[in-house]
Amino acid sequence: MPPKKRQNDSETGKKNKKEKRGELAVINSDMKDHAVQKDMTDAWQRKESYSNGNIHLDCEPFPHCQITHFLQNESFVESLQAELLLLNFNSKSNDLYKFQQSDDLKERKEHHISQIRSVIFGEFRVWLSEVLQVDLEATVDISCAKYDHTDVLLCHDDELEGRRVAFILYLVPPWDVKDGGTLDLFSTDEHCQPMSVVKSLLPCWNSLVFFEVSPVSFHQVAEVLSEEKCRLSLSGWFHGPSLPRPSRYIEPPVPRHTHIPRDESLLFEWVNEMYLDPRYQARVQQEFEEKSEICLPIFLQEEKLRQVRSALQSSEIQWERRGPPNKRCYGCADMQSFPSCVQECWELLSSEPFFILLSNLTGLSLHYLCMNEDESEDGKSETENKDGEGNTQAGGSSADASASSAEKKDKGPPTCVGELRRWAHGDYTLLHDSVKREYALDLQLHMGCAGWKVEFGGFTSYIAHDEDEELLTVYPEDNSLALVYRDKDTLKFIKHINNNSSSHLSSQNTTAFYDFSFNYYE
Repeated sequence: MPPKKRQNDSETGKKNKKEKRGELAVINSDMKDHAVQKDMTDAWQRKESYSNGNIHLDCEPFPHCQITHFLQNESFVESLQAELLLLNFNSKSNDLYKFQQSDDLKERKEHHISQIRSVIFGEFRVWLSEVLQVDLEATVDISCAKYDHTDVLLCHDDELEGRRVAFILYLVPPWDVKDGGTLDLFSTDEHCQPMSVVKSLLPCWNSLVFFEVSPVSFHQVAEVLSEEKCRLSLSGWFHGPSLPRPSRYIEPPVPRHTHIPRDESLLFEWVNEMYLDPRYQARVQQEFEEKSEICLPIFLQEEKLRQVRSALQSSEIQWERRGPPNKRCYGCADMQSFPSCVQECWELLSSEPFFILLSNLTGLSLHYLCMNEDESEDGKSETENKDGEGNTQAGGSSADASASSAEKKDKGPPTCVGELRRWAHGDYTLLHDSVKREYALDLQLHMGCAGWKVEFGGFTSYIAHDEDEELLTVYPEDNSLALVYRDKDTLKFIKHINNNSSSHLSSQNTTAFYDFSFNYYE
């Protein structure tokens, strides 16, 4: 008797193959339509818009494209998400960002990760090369990022040698504008500097965004506001020939000024009398010379502080936004709109008596009457002519101090520059290579920040140039005068103020805190 024939052998085989194929990552078939590809290529080159179902291309403010339903198989996408969430993530935080990132996925062997890597840097790269008419390399550059509550990636352009097209594949739950975390695109000015957000792309499950990396491709990941949702994504770059880059724009320097003549009675009217005692000044100077920094609490007299605090919250002051956002974002007061008590406080910090007080508190040569005892006869002669050079005692080795003194020769009398700043949710400053690196005494006088917590951000971080090492952190403290002597290899930034600060500021019946920020130069 012949063996019984197995039922539906061919059908079962086809079914098994189909199920197996269903686990493969396959990109949206709409993208393979030649007419769509041609229209996208033309639109990209003409910097116009094109929309066709799941694909939308928009080249304002700079060329970018969003593809919904990037992968056809939903079960694959769900399995990919689950696989990614099992990865080890490292917390990353500096001036520019705060989020969690996986290690490089270039060598990962997990089934779904290896498949999506092959698809993106294989089939999709070839397709993208044809569409953009750019020869993209097979270099694999991909990682996974998680953004939770208050995580953020601030304004930057992604430019790095070899990067040509950036991409992000979103694996997020249903997402709303109120959740934050949008991909914000910036317009630029005639100097290729970012100006303002002109378009925000909402993260969407299984959608892929890509854009051209260029001198104007400024973008950011807005702060995630949701406390429950995780903004999970795969992101990386396709490498290829870089676009031409114009010369780096250098901002014009802010004018500095020498001290303004005022009577020393100004100090007795404004400053806590403790800091006017010569014996106490000597103690402060000794500590400052050892550490190159000090915080002086309860610096202003209470009545003067109350007047200034009240004036800062009045509608009389005109606040202007300081940018560009790839360097800074905060409110700066127009000096012409200062109320009288705010003007007096500004004059205090710019006055000749205050320069002398700072010299006594720090040992720096900020006035010709306050030179160091060990200066040469030539130095003494120069001080008598109000040239104001001298050896720096605050911070660094004696060799550093000598170098500082030598570099200050022929620079003229001590000077300062300052501004009155307002700090609210979303404000920050970033490190950037266009800042002039030089010796300076930094002063911050904070107001309206009682009860401020470190998790809100808004603190000033000092780091060593070209290193991640944090040297010093200055936290906002109400009516505290922070003094830091900064050398040429020390940089600083103010950490992004996140949404956690909002409820605290509301409880104080305000939306911001303030500081007088001055830099003094010997």
